[in-house]
Amino acid sequence: MKIRKELWFGFVIMGLIIAGTLVMLVSAPAITNGHLGLMMLALVVVAIMLGFPTAFTLMGMGMVFTWLAYEEDTTKTLDLMVQSAFKVMSNDVLISIPLFVFMGYLVERANLIEKLFRSLHLALARVPGSLAVATLFTCAVFATATGIVGAVVTLMGLLAMPQMLKGGYDVRLSAGAITAGGCLGILIPPSVLLIVYGATAGVSVVQLYAGAFFPGIMLAGLYIVYVIILAKLKPEMAPPLSEQARFIELPPMTQRISDAVSNRALPALLTALKGSRNAGVPSDYILKQLGITLLPAIVFALVAGLSYRSATEPLDPVAAMQSGGLAEPSGSLREGRGASGGVQEPPGSSGGVQEPPGAGGGLQEPPAAGGLQEPPSAGGGLKEPPGSGVQEPPGASGGVKEPPTATSASTANAAAQAAPERRSASRGFWIGLGVGAIALFGLYAMLSFQRLEVFKMLLASFFPLVILILAVLGSIVFGLATPTEAAAVGAFGGFILAAAYRQLNMTMVKESVFLTAKTSAMVCWLFVGSAIFSAAFALLGGQELVERWVMSMNLSKTQFLLLSQAIIFVLGWPLEWTEIIVIFMPIFIPLLDNFGVDPLFFGLLVALNLQTAFLSPPVAMAAFYLKGVSPPHVTLNQIFAGMLPFMGIQVLAIFLLYMFPAIGLWLPQVLYK
Repeated sequence: MKIRKELWFGFVIMGLIIAGTLVMLVSAPAITNGHLGLMMLALVVVAIMLGFPTAFTLMGMGMVFTWLAYEEDTTKTLDLMVQSAFKVMSNDVLISIPLFVFMGYLVERANLIEKLFRSLHLALARVPGSLAVATLFTCAVFATATGIVGAVVTLMGLLAMPQMLKGGYDVRLSAGAITAGGCLGILIPPSVLLIVYGATAGVSVVQLYAGAFFPGIMLAGLYIVYVIILAKLKPEMAPPLSEQARFIELPPMTQRISDAVSNRALPALLTALKGSRNAGVPSDYILKQLGITLLPAIVFALVAGLSYRSATEPLDPVAAMQSGGLAEPSGSLREGRGASGGVQEPPGSSGGVQEPPGAGGGLQEPPAAGGLQEPPSAGGGLKEPPGSGVQEPPGASGGVKEPPTATSASTANAAAQAAPERRSASRGFWIGLGVGAIALFGLYAMLSFQRLEVFKMLLASFFPLVILILAVLGSIVFGLATPTEAAAVGAFGGFILAAAYRQLNMTMVKESVFLTAKTSAMVCWLFVGSAIFSAAFALLGGQELVERWVMSMNLSKTQFLLLSQAIIFVLGWPLEWTEIIVIFMPIFIPLLDNFGVDPLFFGLLVALNLQTAFLSPPVAMAAFYLKGVSPPHVTLNQIFAGMLPFMGIQVLAIFLLYMFPAIGLWLPQVLYK
């Protein structure tokens, strides 16, 4: 029987793992428990590659080797299993996983992706490689709303693949765009991978979501730029859309207005409202179309108004006092003549109301030889000692002045707060407003009735998803809700979307609940197995052995990151991201402190790197998802070949994130530091 190439590849990898383990055991001066831990790690990888269930393999291996670590004490072994399972069950962060998954399945079954793809590829018709660009854009948006790689790749394979092949697109480019775009759900929040990593590494999921936002956009942008450049350089691989594919049929009423007045939407609709020139179209229809046409102008006016209000908002009283103007008393008045404002004290004073110069403190007698004497004076009567009166500071104009009291300062503050003065808008605001106004004018100058129909399609498919995504991610990133609460809001939003598109029925809800329970059970069992496996690995001393081995190489921070990411990249060939996170992250995370690596930054690098788990053969699950729905003439090798350039782009994205960490760390630092 002829064995397929991917099976040969898998057997070779397993052989190398087993051979490496045997060499390590034979070359060791003495086999310790740490070596047993490394052997357990190798056996787990081989067992998973042979097809054994990951979660139960981890639990089984963990229990057996824990029993060995405890010197065949069954009671302690069972206690460890119960404690590990309880630790997983008490992790509140994991509650968000079933809610996010449920939201994804509801959105998927609302049949939005077909409308979204058609509206986007018509909106981007003039862009080189428009079908592939629309595919990547659709995958990015839909992956953000669902996060389910298999669902996105399968649906886009059914929708986009036939259209791209019909349009003359290269099979490899078509397959690469679909698989790479579908895998964006691994990285772009709300991502289940980030939740799993956060729970494993003890990193805030909120900060991971904020950090992964810009790297996800960067990766999707790099994909799109690659497709556009390739379509420009090799038009035969991505031909422009034909006139037939670009054709948009207008509704009958709109067609009447276009024929009678003009094809420019805004002037034609305004002209058609003039009495007899309605062109036989009801006024309520024209007003409805005019309202949709004016939506961008209304949104622009609202944004401009809110921005102006924010730009001219009066300064906070405390900030105003600190920046100049009314000086706030801070324990004492300002010193010396060089103070910037307010009532000044004589030089040398330390603050507060002071006694005249020369007073030693308290109530003192004038200098005298002894006893109670009157100072020398020509006159008689009781006189004050020289200099004891109330003096004015140097430079005072005259009269007795008192320093400002707390009452007068609070009165001034109250007066300032009662009548705050609005600031003048900055030059940047007016420049932005002008650019926006020019863009709005250009939009209406080019807005034809055909483009208006595309805009209406986007309103029905793209904007509801964007609102749902912003509601979920915005509430998490800005601290309005925890991930679990935001996931609940997202699941409710999925219900609303499904109901709005008339797809909500009992069958659909039952399917979504069943698939959610299946996925959530898989993730939770993985966590239980990972907890038991990690505990056994630590008990055997495997973690300590790995740490000593890494530290003995005297690696720099850069070298450690290169080594760890290379290992993860290679592990992405035979293993899926879930297995890499739950098995290998507990080994890498304790090493980060030794090299001064931020676990948040490391998690972002890992999330970018683990895209390869779905794109690299022989276990590239995205390729198998796509092959299952592709035409018969599309081979698996063609799909693999189409993935390779996008894998190179992932490596470039990892390099850019390492060279410019602010891509991932800027937003968490701004929001949470």
